[in-house]
Amino acid sequence: MNSDTISDFLTRIRNAQQAGHRRVDIPASKLKRAMSKILVDKGFISRFIDIEDGKQGVLRLFLKYDAYGKPVIREINRISKPGLRKYSGSETLPRFYNGLGVVIVSTSQGVMTDKEARKLNVGGEVLCSIY
Repeated sequence: MNSDTISDFLTRIRNAQQAGHRRVDIPASKLKRAMSKILVDKGFISRFIDIEDGKQGVLRLFLKYDAYGKPVIREINRISKPGLRKYSGSETLPRFYNGLGVVIVSTSQGVMTDKEARKLNVGGEVLCSIY
Protein backbone atom coordinates (compact mmCIF):
# COMPACT_ATOMS: atom_id res chain seq x y z
CA MET A 1 0.00 0.00 0.00
CA ASN A 2 1.28 3.39 -0.99
CA SER A 3 1.69 5.67 2.03
CA ASP A 4 1.30 8.74 -0.19
CA THR A 5 -2.41 8.60 -0.97
CA ILE A 6 -2.38 11.77 -3.11
CA SER A 7 0.35 10.38 -5.42
CA ASP A 8 -1.68 7.17 -5.66
CA PHE A 9 -4.81 9.22 -6.56
CA LEU A 10 -2.96 11.12 -9.31
CA THR A 11 -1.22 7.99 -10.65
CA ARG A 12 -4.51 6.08 -10.92
CA ILE A 13 -6.02 8.94 -12.96
CA ARG A 14 -2.89 9.19 -15.18
CA ASN A 15 -2.77 5.41 -15.79
CA ALA A 16 -6.51 5.14 -16.52
CA GLN A 17 -6.29 7.93 -19.09
CA GLN A 18 -3.25 6.41 -20.79
CA ALA A 19 -5.16 3.12 -21.05
CA GLY A 20 -8.23 4.94 -22.45
CA HIS A 21 -10.59 3.99 -19.62
CA ARG A 22 -13.84 5.93 -19.23
CA ARG A 23 -13.80 5.68 -15.42
CA VAL A 24 -11.45 4.91 -12.56
CA ASP A 25 -12.14 3.71 -8.99
CA ILE A 26 -10.08 5.19 -6.16
CA PRO A 27 -10.27 4.56 -2.38
CA ALA A 28 -12.14 7.52 -0.89
CA SER A 29 -11.06 10.16 1.63
CA LYS A 30 -12.17 13.72 2.45
CA LEU A 31 -9.10 15.16 0.71
CA LYS A 32 -9.65 13.09 -2.45
CA ARG A 33 -13.35 14.12 -2.51
CA ALA A 34 -12.31 17.79 -2.30
CA MET A 35 -9.71 17.32 -5.06
CA SER A 36 -12.27 15.47 -7.23
CA LYS A 37 -14.75 18.34 -6.76
CA ILE A 38 -12.10 20.79 -8.02
CA LEU A 39 -11.40 18.52 -11.04
CA VAL A 40 -15.14 18.55 -11.90
CA ASP A 41 -15.47 22.33 -11.34
CA LYS A 42 -12.48 23.05 -13.62
CA GLY A 43 -13.71 20.65 -16.32
CA PHE A 44 -10.94 18.04 -16.10
CA ILE A 45 -13.34 15.16 -15.32
CA SER A 46 -17.06 14.94 -16.14
CA ARG A 47 -18.27 13.84 -12.67
CA PHE A 48 -17.58 11.58 -9.72
CA ILE A 49 -19.76 9.45 -7.48
CA ASP A 50 -19.26 8.10 -3.97
CA ILE A 51 -19.77 4.34 -3.65
CA GLU A 52 -20.30 2.84 -0.19
CA ASP A 53 -18.47 -0.45 0.33
CA GLY A 54 -18.82 -0.87 4.09
CA LYS A 55 -15.26 0.38 4.63
CA GLN A 56 -13.82 3.76 3.64
CA GLY A 57 -15.79 3.95 0.40
CA VAL A 58 -14.77 4.30 -3.23
CA LEU A 59 -14.70 7.35 -5.48
CA ARG A 60 -15.60 6.58 -9.09
CA LEU A 61 -14.26 9.31 -11.38
CA PHE A 62 -15.60 9.60 -14.93
CA LEU A 63 -12.76 10.80 -17.17
CA LYS A 64 -13.12 13.24 -20.04
CA TYR A 65 -11.63 13.02 -23.52
CA ASP A 66 -11.67 15.58 -26.34
CA ALA A 67 -13.20 15.08 -29.81
CA TYR A 68 -10.01 13.33 -30.98
CA GLY A 69 -10.01 10.84 -28.10
CA LYS A 70 -7.15 12.57 -26.25
CA PRO A 71 -7.42 12.94 -22.44
CA VAL A 72 -8.52 16.38 -21.22
CA ILE A 73 -5.88 16.18 -18.46
CA ARG A 74 -2.61 16.63 -20.36
CA GLU A 75 -0.36 16.76 -17.32
CA ILE A 76 -0.93 15.96 -13.64
CA ASN A 77 1.95 16.23 -11.17
CA ARG A 78 2.51 15.91 -7.42
CA ILE A 79 4.34 18.93 -5.99
CA SER A 80 4.46 18.50 -2.20
CA LYS A 81 5.73 15.01 -1.35
CA PRO A 82 5.93 13.23 2.04
CA GLY A 83 9.75 13.49 1.95
CA LEU A 84 9.76 17.16 0.95
CA ARG A 85 6.69 19.22 1.74
CA LYS A 86 6.14 22.42 -0.26
CA TYR A 87 4.34 25.29 1.43
CA SER A 88 3.61 28.66 -0.06
CA GLY A 89 2.13 31.95 1.06
CA SER A 90 -0.75 33.51 -0.87
CA GLU A 91 1.58 35.94 -2.67
CA THR A 92 4.11 33.25 -3.66
CA LEU A 93 1.73 30.51 -4.87
CA PRO A 94 3.07 29.01 -8.11
CA ARG A 95 1.31 29.65 -11.42
CA PHE A 96 1.14 26.58 -13.64
CA TYR A 97 1.41 27.21 -17.39
CA ASN A 98 1.05 30.94 -16.69
CA GLY A 99 -2.39 30.48 -15.11
CA LEU A 100 -3.80 28.08 -17.71
CA GLY A 101 -3.22 25.10 -15.43
CA VAL A 102 -4.64 24.61 -11.95
CA VAL A 103 -2.62 24.24 -8.76
CA ILE A 104 -4.49 22.54 -5.88
CA VAL A 105 -3.61 23.92 -2.45
CA SER A 106 -4.54 22.58 1.00
CA THR A 107 -5.17 25.62 3.20
CA SER A 108 -6.51 26.25 6.69
CA GLN A 109 -9.83 27.09 4.99
CA GLY A 110 -10.00 23.85 3.01
CA VAL A 111 -8.74 22.49 -0.29
CA MET A 112 -8.92 25.01 -3.13
CA THR A 113 -7.27 26.19 -6.34
CA ASP A 114 -4.38 28.64 -6.41
CA LYS A 115 -6.67 31.39 -7.76
CA GLU A 116 -9.16 30.96 -4.89
CA ALA A 117 -6.33 30.94 -2.34
CA ARG A 118 -4.91 34.20 -3.77
CA LYS A 119 -8.36 35.80 -3.66
CA LEU A 120 -8.86 34.75 -0.01
CA ASN A 121 -5.23 35.72 0.77
CA VAL A 122 -4.38 32.32 2.30
CA GLY A 123 -1.38 30.06 1.73
CA GLY A 124 -0.84 26.39 2.45
CA GLU A 125 0.58 23.12 1.20
CA VAL A 126 0.88 23.02 -2.61
CA LEU A 127 -0.48 19.52 -3.39
CA CYS A 128 -0.44 19.13 -7.17
CA SER A 129 -0.66 20.82 -10.56
CA ILE A 130 -3.00 19.92 -13.41
CA TYR A 131 -3.02 21.07 -17.01
